[in-house]
Amino acid sequence: MSRLFCHPEPFAFRHSEGAKRPKNLTQGKVRERSRFFATLRMTCLARVKVGVQDQRGLGLVEALVAVAILGVAVVAFVVALSTGSIAVREGDQEVVAQSLARTQLEYIKGCSYNSTATTYPTVDTPEGYAISVEVGSIPDTGTDIQKITVTISRDGEDILTVEDYKVNR
Repeated sequence: MSRLFCHPEPFAFRHSEGAKRPKNLTQGKVRERSRFFATLRMTCLARVKVGVQDQRGLGLVEALVAVAILGVAVVAFVVALSTGSIAVREGDQEVVAQSLARTQLEYIKGCSYNSTATTYPTVDTPEGYAISVEVGSIPDTGTDIQKITVTISRDGEDILTVEDYKVNR
């Protein structure tokens, strides 16, 4: 339950310079106190009455502003969710591509060395992904080392290209 704290004017009931004071001081103090509390009650009631009368409800402009603010907040939230979703999807795609490239390179290193090879067999890929392997020679190093280039693509678009070397041991 809330309380209203009403403060009357601080000097409202003091006698002015030209006013007469009552003959009996006790009687004057009682009158002064009763006037003080009567004014205090009136002031508090007036404030409560004004507060009740000023509650007119929400106007059209206020409602439109509130709806606009909520709309902006909802749009910002949806954009943030969309951006987060795209970032997660691209991150997952990158992780899958790196895993495929690492697996393919380990598979090629496990195969026997072939100095005339132009490609090596590929590992199985998830749907939508493709692996291409190119084998090239390195000039002025002999035939015991090959440069292996593995390219991972998804839906026809290259995502990741990794180069490594295979040595005849």
